[in-house]
Amino acid sequence: MKNNLSNHAIFKKAPLALLALLVFGFGLWAQQDQPPAKPPATEYKIPPEAAAKVNPVKPGPESLAKGKKLYGFDCEMCHGKNGDGKGDMATDIKNVTDFTNPDALKNRTDGELFYVIRKGKGEMPPEGDRAKDDDIWHLVNYVRSLAKK
Repeated sequence: MKNNLSNHAIFKKAPLALLALLVFGFGLWAQQDQPPAKPPATEYKIPPEAAAKVNPVKPGPESLAKGKKLYGFDCEMCHGKNGDGKGDMATDIKNVTDFTNPDALKNRTDGELFYVIRKGKGEMPPEGDRAKDDDIWHLVNYVRSLAKK
């Protein structure tokens, strides 16, 4: 009879142990489905020497034509055909700059724009080494030309 009682006690504890395992397993499974925590956003700073760079390319018709061509390849999808920040990809990205707004770039130097285009910023991918310096300066000239006067 004692043997039956001890077996009975084991059967009483087994569902509790099984329940504990299920809860623990579910907890581990739920943690795996969580997206990884994003690192805290760091402040975006342009080095002073980059901001002080002077655009060596004059914004004449040839420069603007080259800048417009490059803009069509690399910038238009987010910043929009006319620079209004309403490109096809802009709906997925926050804070796309509207270059048609004269105030958008009035406090930015050409060197700052060059740096942002070369290095990227936030969700904006960098141009990196794909473009020559002069090409980026042409882009800077073209982007500035989009502001409505």
